Amino acid sequence: MGANMARRLKDVGYTIAAIYDVRADAAKELANELGAEATTQLARVTELSDVIITVVTDDKAQLAVFTNKKDNLLMGAKGRVFVNCATIAPKTHIEVEKLAKKAGAASLEGCMASSITQARNGTLYLMIGGNDSVFEKVRPVLSKLSDDGKLMTYIGKAGKAAQVKALVNMVMNINTAGLAEGLGLGSALGVDLPILMKVFSQTGANSRVLATDGEDMLNRDHSCFFSASHAAKDSGIALTLAREQKLNLPLAAAALAQYKKMVQLGLGELDKSGIAELTFKGRGPKKKPAAKKKPAAARKPAKKKKK
Repeated sequence: MGANMARRLKDVGYTIAAIYDVRADAAKELANELGAEATTQLARVTELSDVIITVVTDDKAQLAVFTNKKDNLLMGAKGRVFVNCATIAPKTHIEVEKLAKKAGAASLEGCMASSITQARNGTLYLMIGGNDSVFEKVRPVLSKLSDDGKLMTYIGKAGKAAQVKALVNMVMNINTAGLAEGLGLGSALGVDLPILMKVFSQTGANSRVLATDGEDMLNRDHSCFFSASHAAKDSGIALTLAREQKLNLPLAAAALAQYKKMVQLGLGELDKSGIAELTFKGRGPKKKPAAKKKPAAARKPAKKKKK
């Protein structure tokens, strides 16, 4: 995601000053492509840049790039703006905003509801959270990532965009799990699945995931655009919010259990469409046959201890 966002901004005339990645080879390759500096120091990214976009894996990684005592993005960060695009807990975005403000910098949430292709084409759907004046300052940059701003919505203060993003992914994950069950049952019943998908598309069973994941479920093509492990993480964030509000969300909990099962079975890096591997008969990891025990008569008798 981050690499394609950088490519898009380069295409529309912005200078990509520095690239940092925990995988140094990946950073070097992209930096060479974009004419940027590949740095192994987070502080160097801040030194060279006015706006810094972060795309990380989880809450721990997000806090680490801002708080590591030896090297972090807030070193020399006065006047800089950070746009943090990962799907993480709302409280983490709030904490990052506080840290940035203390360093004389500013922070925004730029939560994304799109995938790799949209990042490259500049058609990301962005949910923005944070100070509205900071948003206005970097609106021109973010607009180039979101179809000239047509696909960008300001949600509210820090943490609010992350809440909305968690709800988006929670509902998407439920829909994906439901589609997999419908197609799996249809397959077991011997229904023509392309016809079933056509009927779904023309009735109340229609959904966005039918268009994005349906064919992949039929063809078992689970090339990763949004992994099952990330689906589990994001549904977990939403359910944490629900518990804080003392709400019971059984469908979200059931979907989370399915994605967790994928991770446990070693399918976590498949696309979320891979949840169909749990619902279609004859699919999924093959169970290893249990080791056969020797018949009692074939076992060696225990040696008697000498008195």
